[in-house]
Amino acid sequence: MKDIINKYTEMNLVIRIVIGLIVGIAVALALRPFIITADGSEPAVIAGFMGGVVNAFGTLFVGALKGIAPILVFFLVATSLAKTKVGQGATLKRVLVLYIIGTVLAALLAVGMSNLIVVDMVFPKDTDLSSFAPPSGLGQVITNLLANVVTNPLASMANANYLGVLFWAVLTGIALRAWATEGLQKALVSISNALTCMVRWIIQFAPFGIMGLIYAAVIENGLNIFIDYGMLLIVLVGSMLAMFFIVNPLIVFLNTRQNPYPLVWKCISRSAITAFFTRSSAANIPVNMELCEELGLEEDNYSISIPLGATINMEGAAITITVMTLAACHTLGIEVDFVSSILLSILAAVGACGSSGVAGGSLLLIPMACSLFGIPADISAGVIGVGFIVGVIQDSMETALNSSTDALFTTTAEIAHNKKVGKPIPKGVPGMK
Repeated sequence: MKDIINKYTEMNLVIRIVIGLIVGIAVALALRPFIITADGSEPAVIAGFMGGVVNAFGTLFVGALKGIAPILVFFLVATSLAKTKVGQGATLKRVLVLYIIGTVLAALLAVGMSNLIVVDMVFPKDTDLSSFAPPSGLGQVITNLLANVVTNPLASMANANYLGVLFWAVLTGIALRAWATEGLQKALVSISNALTCMVRWIIQFAPFGIMGLIYAAVIENGLNIFIDYGMLLIVLVGSMLAMFFIVNPLIVFLNTRQNPYPLVWKCISRSAITAFFTRSSAANIPVNMELCEELGLEEDNYSISIPLGATINMEGAAITITVMTLAACHTLGIEVDFVSSILLSILAAVGACGSSGVAGGSLLLIPMACSLFGIPADISAGVIGVGFIVGVIQDSMETALNSSTDALFTTTAEIAHNKKVGKPIPKGVPGMK
């Protein structure tokens, strides 16, 4: 048994994930006809049982990541700040600037793609959205964000409210920096190391988790969404791919003057793939933490920038809000001039930064953007309905872009800062020296 475990862990993680993907899709395609019929026959019962077992792997994997992420973030941030030296904030400032620039450029790119490929939206007839309460405006989004910051710290960790977790972790770290004894600081470091070790154990099960997640997606959705909403998905996915392979690499190059693509591919293969199937930036925080450690980055920096990015770095969300709003405008015959496009980009970027603090994420911020063009609430609700229909792909791509960019920009900022002060590039960064 030990030899089998060693051979499993020695195999490249990406290869294991690809194998998990293939197995999950194959099992779903084989069992789907029996599960859909649900006629009570023996084959249907057996298929349902087997499917439940496979699906459980995905549920357990995402649950484990979501469970450990809040406490991991709290202790890493508090510990990092407790032992941070003066002058270490320069890299974090650069990361924050990159997050903002990337989100605004994503919204502008989405405007361009929406004008290049005009989409007529097919509103769902039977979508029930009565249970959703989208924010009434940008002011409410900001109010929700501020309210989430000062919630009870234990409730923040229990509910995965990362704004609250970050706020209390920062305060705790600053207080510990002033008052903690050397023994307490060492204890905090030991706890952080233990949590990081637990994350490594969980990530070893990623292939099984992703097998379960892709199985559930294929069983539930099939391939119908490609037919009914193909053009909308082309614009959404095309915009996100352009950010992945053109805009973000350009941002990296301008900051590092190095070939960006080895690093971009590293972030995609190690972070984006997992985020695509978990569909949760919060669940992907431990994955990004491990990636940053593998790249050789400073823990004092990435332990703060990664959870911060999961909260405010929302390139994919900005694209979703912009594309869906402009598709509604085109369908309704609303003319969108240049100034309105710029205003929409800014509104989408600011709203996207708050999407993690709103139940339902970027989709429920669409009415806020639609209000810029006077689109009534009932039609905005229909746009949300379309979003939920294509969400299995849109949300997966959005999360993959959002989360992998956290690691990409954190690495970029540290490389740029190191070059400025004469330090070497971290040894784990591929293709740069």
